[in-house]
Amino acid sequence: MTKFNSTSPNPSNDNILAVNLIRQKLQQVYLQEPDAKEELLETNNTPSSLSPHQQFMYNLGRSGKSLAEIQTAWHNYYVELPDNQKHQVWQEFYEEHNRRSRTALATPIKPVAPAQPIQTFTGMPALKFDRRTVTDIKRQLLKHVSKRPNQKKGGHLQSLLFGLSSGFVVLAILLFGFFNERFIAPFISPSKTVSATAIIIDPNSTTSVGPEPKIIIPKINVEIPVVYTEPSVEENAVQKALEQGVLHYATTSNPGELGNGAIFGHSSNNILNKGDYKFAFVLLKRLETGDTFIIQKDGKRYVYRVFAKKIVKPEDVSVLGDTQGKSATFSLITCDPPGTSLNRLVVTGEQITPDPNANLASTAKPVESQPKILPSNSPSLWQKITNWFSS
Repeated sequence: MTKFNSTSPNPSNDNILAVNLIRQKLQQVYLQEPDAKEELLETNNTPSSLSPHQQFMYNLGRSGKSLAEIQTAWHNYYVELPDNQKHQVWQEFYEEHNRRSRTALATPIKPVAPAQPIQTFTGMPALKFDRRTVTDIKRQLLKHVSKRPNQKKGGHLQSLLFGLSSGFVVLAILLFGFFNERFIAPFISPSKTVSATAIIIDPNSTTSVGPEPKIIIPKINVEIPVVYTEPSVEENAVQKALEQGVLHYATTSNPGELGNGAIFGHSSNNILNKGDYKFAFVLLKRLETGDTFIIQKDGKRYVYRVFAKKIVKPEDVSVLGDTQGKSATFSLITCDPPGTSLNRLVVTGEQITPDPNANLASTAKPVESQPKILPSNSPSLWQKITNWFSS
């Protein structure tokens, strides 16, 4: 098949530009295979000069099948081709169309009287030759590509309202996530149940203590269950246990034992999270040196007096260790500032009741490797949304 390129001496520059424009538009408009009739016209050359695709159509045209069967077979053949061979089919279509267009431009078209269809191949009627000029094809393609459905009346206003409403919804979610944990949560009082708990309990008092393990902090009106049954220090296990109260850290001493014990509690949290103790230690920063807190376990009451308060980085796990010069202590730990996980607030008290000299040795079973970071608040609403999108 004769190939056409921009260096051919016969066509004019205008025709070359028009043909190139047609090629570009065809690549955008015709997503399916070229028409089977057009492909059959390409097989008029000698079999030795045909491409594999043209040879396939050449054999189809002489197979005795009807035009509908040929079209179906050609479609099934085309869709199985890889993209580069589909492109080759279209290039062959362009070249044949250019050849016929140059012939149509060079030779005036004379009217021809109607005649009976000429039987070709195996009884198939002769195919009609496309008599359109390059200019006609270009005009029709441009009209087809530029055609767009008209915008319905009021459509622009509806689109604008939809965009604004979507933006307000997203903004409301962001503001709720921010204000919930940084402004709303810090003002929530964690407990209203303590009313007349003594600041210092007389060790000789016969006042009975219930079996429920709990911590009582009179100054900030806190009375919350303490979870001692979680042996793991993994973050997920810690967060799950904190839904039931505050958590005794498994690698530290228990009340009534020598050494330092540690209790973790949330200072603030997403109000949509599970659990009733999301704000257990939100007011812990109000404790000062000399204030007391009480830990009850196994029917006994242990009183501690605060002697140290500090803010450390989450990686400072040394606060879990023993305090030099103090035989029996307990550290209350939470996130600071409330609503963030930037730092940790550590309030430590020394056992004053009963006498710590009667305490037993620590039964804590430290993990093989101390955790590298202290527990934090649960993921914020914003963190949950971003984690959901990233997963």
